[in-house]
Amino acid sequence: MLAIVDYGMGNLHSVAKALRRLGFDSLITDDPEQVLRAGAVILPGVGAYADAMAALRSRGLDGALRQTVASGRPFLGICLGLQLLFDYSEENGGVEGLGILPGRVRRLPEGSGLKVPHMGWNRLDLTRPTALLHGLPPEPYVYFVHSYYVDPAEAAVIAATSPYGLPFAAAVSRGHCHGLQFHPEKSSDTGLRILSNFARLAAGGEERTA
Repeated sequence: MLAIVDYGMGNLHSVAKALRRLGFDSLITDDPEQVLRAGAVILPGVGAYADAMAALRSRGLDGALRQTVASGRPFLGICLGLQLLFDYSEENGGVEGLGILPGRVRRLPEGSGLKVPHMGWNRLDLTRPTALLHGLPPEPYVYFVHSYYVDPAEAAVIAATSPYGLPFAAAVSRGHCHGLQFHPEKSSDTGLRILSNFARLAAGGEERTA
């Protein structure tokens, strides 16, 4: 089963609807035990970093997410869900994240006519081949809504960048752990292809006990 993590922040039903359109079933859950039994996990998210981390901790989901990634099961963080994977965010005066991937979350630079938050369609520059981004056309466009971006300590995890004042990391991958700064569920055919790629990775796993 593919689990979508519910911690009170995120486009849960939009993601589930997109997966259903592609022919894949999913379970929306805030139960750590169900997350740990799932064959693959999606962590969506919108909103404030501090609130998100507090919500994950209060439900006992932070440990379940770390165990999920450590187990090697397919994992996908979307938007805020990507940012939460990293060590620390500058948002809200500084907040510790899940610490699954090394690096920091920084605010997008303002100026030169650029507005923050960054909202709308923007180009992806694919930096290396990954299973998640397989089959995309050159320089596809995807939909962003964010004020902060991830700055990985290891450049090797960056799978795609996007230009907005600077070339920021728009997609990361390390092993079976993936993250997207954009919203695939709002990114038309390109986003559906990415979700399909992830669901097919997830289909290779079985429900298991942590």
